[in-house]
Amino acid sequence: MITALIIGCEIGFWVFVAAGLAMRYVARKKRLGAILLLCTPVVDLILLAATAMDLQSGANATIMHGIAAVYIGASVAFGHRMIRWADVRFAHWFANGPAPEKLYGKQHARHERQGWLLHLIGWGIGCAILYGMIKWIGDDSDTEKLEQVIRTWSLVLGIDFLISFSYTLFPRKAKSASF
Repeated sequence: MITALIIGCEIGFWVFVAAGLAMRYVARKKRLGAILLLCTPVVDLILLAATAMDLQSGANATIMHGIAAVYIGASVAFGHRMIRWADVRFAHWFANGPAPEKLYGKQHARHERQGWLLHLIGWGIGCAILYGMIKWIGDDSDTEKLEQVIRTWSLVLGIDFLISFSYTLFPRKAKSASF
């Protein structure tokens, strides 16, 4: 059940984003578009409540419960950036807005560092949820999968740090036009 709900929440997030931006740029109904975009956090609350209810009903904690916490942390940390990313593209496609800017050099390095900081925030939120689940369940044998998610995500965060900050030392260069 939790796996299907995570997939459904991811789909729901993008449905709200697409519907909100379609209302804003295609239908020219900015207020309705804003309301739909503001509904995206509701998806996180639904997943959080469903995960808690599943564990409360006696389900064994699984990696999927951990992934639900990862999803919520990432959604809270990156949600605004993902919506802004989609907004720029919708504005370009449907409202003659400027094309999305490609970043190089110091701008790209700064963008990557900011992305890592958002990842760190998402990791903190997700780990707080995971630790909350671990304390709530209380049985060490039943929380190993949740601890495994924390360890794996911490490793991913470290790798992301190395990659993101490497652009500070080795900036991305614009591709030269060759004929």
